[in-house]
Amino acid sequence: MYENYFEMRATPFVRNIPTDRLYRSPQIEDALGRLKYTADKQKFATVMAEPGCGKSTLIRMFASELSRDKYLPLYLSDSKLTPRWLYAGLLNQMGLEPRFYRGDSKRDLQKELETVWTVQGRRVVCILDEAHLLEKETLEEFRFLLNSEYDSVSNLALILVGQKELWEKKLRLQSYAAIRQRIDISIILGRLDRSEVGKYIRAHLDYAGYVGELFTSDAEEEIYRVSGGIPRMINRICEKTLIYAYQQHKRLIDGPMVRYVADHEMMQTDIASM
Repeated sequence: MYENYFEMRATPFVRNIPTDRLYRSPQIEDALGRLKYTADKQKFATVMAEPGCGKSTLIRMFASELSRDKYLPLYLSDSKLTPRWLYAGLLNQMGLEPRFYRGDSKRDLQKELETVWTVQGRRVVCILDEAHLLEKETLEEFRFLLNSEYDSVSNLALILVGQKELWEKKLRLQSYAAIRQRIDISIILGRLDRSEVGKYIRAHLDYAGYVGELFTSDAEEEIYRVSGGIPRMINRICEKTLIYAYQQHKRLIDGPMVRYVADHEMMQTDIASM
């Protein structure tokens, strides 16, 4: 629709932009470096952020940069994950049939982790998304896996990804102390600041092939104000503003246009949740 009007080759503010074309803020670059260290040294890391602040984007970038010759990434995202299905999911991704009893599957997984490391020469990187929704029993299983080598070098790197309530409602509590004490690296993604919002918008427009100025400085200022620096909200505001500009036959988006869209097109629940 508006892509042809603005002579764009692709839709700019979508989730499936190739990872090499995404905007990399300083905190994203720092987080990627720490996650790569986690993978290389087989550490235990947590990644936490508010909704919409880039956890999934970070993990997608990280996974895309792992050499499959050196690493075997495993990814699970299931809020109802039980210990039994945890092992089943990991074994399935490693090409093995899980057994009915949890203990048998656990032993099979530990054996396969050892094989991947000693025979294939690869490091297993396990990423568990939506970790803030998991029950304590499931989270405890990862501690047991990390303990499989009698407190020596682990056979896998573990990355728990979740909203900030993973810390606030779980890991900070005394009942989770045994898990918390094993965490080697803690990454917290924040919102973008004002200057980063402009760079973020420009990176997405570059991906779409747009040449020239489209959002004025006061438009970017208004986008920052309405979005609070949350990337997901920036995408929504920019997308709706581009549609509005197309419908109004405007070639330049300014602050009043963004304010109009925020007041008339954005769901008030979206803005209130920021």
